[in-house]
Amino acid sequence: MFQFNGFNMMFPDHSRPFNTTYKCYSVSMLPGNERQDVENGGKIIMPPSALDQLTRLNVVYPMLFKITNGSINRSTHAGVLEFVADEGKIYMPYWMMHNLALDQGDIVEIESVSIPVATYSKFQPQSVEFLDITNPKAVLENCLRNFACLTTGDLIAIKYNNTTYELSVLETKPGPAVTIIECDMNVEFAPPVGYTEPERKEKEEEPMTIDPTELMPEPIGFVAFKGEGTRLDGKKKKDNGANEAPSAQRQAYVRGIPDYDHPYGLLRFDRSVRKTDQVESKVEDSKFQEFQGEGFNLKKNRK
Repeated sequence: MFQFNGFNMMFPDHSRPFNTTYKCYSVSMLPGNERQDVENGGKIIMPPSALDQLTRLNVVYPMLFKITNGSINRSTHAGVLEFVADEGKIYMPYWMMHNLALDQGDIVEIESVSIPVATYSKFQPQSVEFLDITNPKAVLENCLRNFACLTTGDLIAIKYNNTTYELSVLETKPGPAVTIIECDMNVEFAPPVGYTEPERKEKEEEPMTIDPTELMPEPIGFVAFKGEGTRLDGKKKKDNGANEAPSAQRQAYVRGIPDYDHPYGLLRFDRSVRKTDQVESKVEDSKFQEFQGEGFNLKKNRK
């Protein structure tokens, strides 16, 4: 059996990770047109030489990188969007530079990594204005399409309706750094910074100051049992509350029925002239007149 001990020396294993240093600049320093797609995401722009080197290495796709600021030992994770930067430079969003406490031109270390796929993440908005968004989960899902990774402790920025919202990544599972490319991730929100739970007060039912029956008009015409009684023996009637005549009953209160077919924006003013004389005469005619009936004899007259 033949053994080729020098085989690995002739063809070395290129599975070592990509690891190099670059000068870091924000996207606003990138030559050409303004790149809002980079500023509103979580990916960086690298030089063409990085692509040439990555193709010669067994790098796991998608290409994910760990970016470290060695001076303060702080790191984050990001994906790559394009390989069009100047040699020796990389461009990243401003919020990422803020997380790493970097200034323009500072040196950062870039290392290719393989991280697990996200299953859970929890965010905390940094302003109460985030609650004004109707569907925050849908907005966040749409904005995270421009991201490749999430790192616990990062402060990411998303833009919605020309407003930038900052979100703190409180927790990620299954690890402190996860990739969110083609994943099914559960999202939760913590209360925003400065948010106070409103006190719930039980609504007290306020009694009606005016009885609706008092708004009804006085009864018109005949009212039963409205007269006064007299004794046959001539004695005065005892002033008893039980013997008092009942007060006139008002009409039953009926709520008005709105006109549901009334056209929107149309005001109607009732300017019709009512004939008051005829109404008053009808009221007078309808008054009760006593002893106007006919009498009958119980006994028949004998012929």
